[in-house]
Amino acid sequence: MHDGWFAEDTTHGPVKVDTFDPSRPHEGKVLGIVQAHADDMPLCSGGLVAKLVAEGYKAFIIQTTNDEKCGAGSVADAIKSNEEDVEALAKSLDIEDVFNLGYRNHRQDENAIIEQRCRLIFLFRHLRVDTVMSFHPWAKWEENPDHYITGYAVESACWIAGAARSFPEQVQAGLAPHGVKDKYYWVMRPGSPYNHVTDISPFLDKKIESMATNKSQGPAGSHGRRLKERLANQGLQLPELGDDDEMADRQYIRLFGLEENKRMGEPYGLEYAEYHYYFPPGGTFPWMATGERVEEYVKVHAVKI
Repeated sequence: MHDGWFAEDTTHGPVKVDTFDPSRPHEGKVLGIVQAHADDMPLCSGGLVAKLVAEGYKAFIIQTTNDEKCGAGSVADAIKSNEEDVEALAKSLDIEDVFNLGYRNHRQDENAIIEQRCRLIFLFRHLRVDTVMSFHPWAKWEENPDHYITGYAVESACWIAGAARSFPEQVQAGLAPHGVKDKYYWVMRPGSPYNHVTDISPFLDKKIESMATNKSQGPAGSHGRRLKERLANQGLQLPELGDDDEMADRQYIRLFGLEENKRMGEPYGLEYAEYHYYFPPGGTFPWMATGERVEEYVKVHAVKI
């Protein structure tokens, strides 16, 4: 990220500022995080994920690619190191488990979308996912095919997972239909819409920890230790980087890796924030009355025959 990265932020609908609720209002809910690469979620949503877990969600990561293009050494080395990074990411945010789909990095569009959708539907039903977090399938200027292909597959899988006649063999095998109720889409490029601003200040340490797990790639994972080593070779030091490598990585992120999160917070009176496009329950059909609304109306207006 660089200065002005989100200079063209746009909004769609009223913007909600979301703050931490310690009463655990989401107890028992399941969050499915579908990312293509090891650095996607921590950069865009490390703070929000920490907040949602603290509010009661059980979270799972579904990793669509093998990240073979990102990391030192051979392709095999990159795949292994990124898998280890994602496991560390899950641990840092108290995430329950990781599912690796293993598609080739930067080649998502060579894979049949129907297969990807089917695998996601299987996991959404198996895990009973209530809320999904992933890429915005229609965001502007997205250049990475892994991002928009994953987003398309997630978008369609969310509602098809609730249809009993779709992939009936899964239902017959014991996976009950289960549609996803709401969605958080990441803001990743200039011009991407957002309508949800999360105060991540209470979870800043968690976000930093999640970003620091990304040793194989990304803008911050191991830069602190590299800077510390370079300065030491010049007979210099930055006291803020601390004494050990892991502390140096996290302090580097604190000093240099959160400038956009600080900028995002300023218009809303927050120290640090993350932006998302949020689809509430009801999704793309908000004009359809919920079952609860229907029952309320019946209770008031129904008369005896």
